[in-house]
Amino acid sequence: MLEGKHALVTGGGTGIGLAIARALAGAGAQVTITGRRAGILSAAADEYPGLHPLVMDVAEEESVSAGFARAVEERGPVAVCVANAGIAEGRALHDSDLAFWRRTMATNLDGAFLTMREALRSMHRLEWGRMIAVASIAGLRGLRGASAYTASKHGMVGLVRALSEDYMGSGITFNALCPGYVDTEIVTRNRKSISSRAGISEEEALRLMINSNRHKRLIAPEEVAAAALWLCDPRAGSVNGQCIEIAGGQV
Repeated sequence: MLEGKHALVTGGGTGIGLAIARALAGAGAQVTITGRRAGILSAAADEYPGLHPLVMDVAEEESVSAGFARAVEERGPVAVCVANAGIAEGRALHDSDLAFWRRTMATNLDGAFLTMREALRSMHRLEWGRMIAVASIAGLRGLRGASAYTASKHGMVGLVRALSEDYMGSGITFNALCPGYVDTEIVTRNRKSISSRAGISEEEALRLMINSNRHKRLIAPEEVAAAALWLCDPRAGSVNGQCIEIAGGQV
């Protein structure tokens, strides 16, 4: 389905990003995976054909511009772009300083903006493309104890919706994936964080996250990847400006 096409996935060395990158490569794409940790990216690329590591920090404009320029030079215009890189840290608003707020926005929202902007600059040459933002159920409703994260993900959803209007009929579609709690290292970190903040055991913290998913289990990264791959199908060309909930039920 994607034979000969170049895809780029930010945060592609682990978790949801890696699962999506593998799915795209399995469909024939040459996939640039980006992140800040060279070792993790290289290890991921060594284990799966079609993945190409590229160190890039989505919070830094120069890094994103240079990274895309290199990726396009080596593998051609980006046909599929997945803005997946992000940070998830809960903190009460009254305990949040401006540095924390800006760090969250810089990675999650500014990072999505920079990623999509640079991808579009090469995608125009193809007159076809798929832009996918990995948002969250926090992009559709408020997530308790995570106001900065929630605001950043709402911003990502707004960006996708606006761009889908701007590029209507162009052959390029924009959609957001909004998963609940996914079985990745982020859940492991949040389990410790919630445990510490709430004064409960890590097992209880994990149970809280599991119960937040409507079907009462963690979501596999491959389930999110399957939705991303479906959006890349030529027959999904009429799916545009949508927020696809992957949470075991209605959010």
